Amino acid sequence: MAENTRQILGLQLTPEQLAAFERYKKELIEWNNRFNLTAIRDENGIEIKHFLDSLTCILAFEPGNPPRSLIDVGTGAGFPGIPLKLIYPHLRLTLVESIQKKAGFCEHIADTLGLRQVTVLAERAEEVGQDSKHREAYDVATARAVAPMPTLVEYLLPLVHVGGMVIMQKGENAPAETQQSEKVIARLGGRLRKIIPISLPLVVEDRYLVVLDKVAQTPSAYPRRTGVPAKQPLLD
Repeated sequence: MAENTRQILGLQLTPEQLAAFERYKKELIEWNNRFNLTAIRDENGIEIKHFLDSLTCILAFEPGNPPRSLIDVGTGAGFPGIPLKLIYPHLRLTLVESIQKKAGFCEHIADTLGLRQVTVLAERAEEVGQDSKHREAYDVATARAVAPMPTLVEYLLPLVHVGGMVIMQKGENAPAETQQSEKVIARLGGRLRKIIPISLPLVVEDRYLVVLDKVAQTPSAYPRRTGVPAKQPLLD
């Protein structure tokens, strides 16, 4: 893992960070034997498709100016939020995961790794987005392939302040999805900054980071009530 992070991200992991990722991997494998947290269960797959893939979000950050706060929606077993926290210990991190067993694992791994300023919310994204403690409260909001882009934008843009950023980790359809979602992005206060192609070792599928800037406040009606963004995605 150290070699891949150095080659792809120009990132030199410390011995302490490498030890934390190793512990994270072992805990994930152990929990996967009891609960279905993730379909990827082999060590190499976890290192590349979970850890390294999560860390590619760094490519969207301004060099030398990482965010101070980040909220990760639909985090599952903590991706990409916890790997980013291991690189940036001072990051105030909130993980949103509505499935209780996955949220429980996130709480366990944060405690096991001694991570501070980590909050785990076993809630729906729509509820969090209308909560005054979290609405427009973060520098960055992230998600990995949680939903189609119009739905994802409705989850994420309400959570970042004006001047903040949204990072969506998407697959091969990202450029087309982004083009089709331009009006929805603008309606919710966002603007496309860039689409970053990502290449991971041994992964043949195309990967992209879709990066949005928050340029205006999101109208108070969004996100809509629980379940509506997924069932009735915004079209324009």
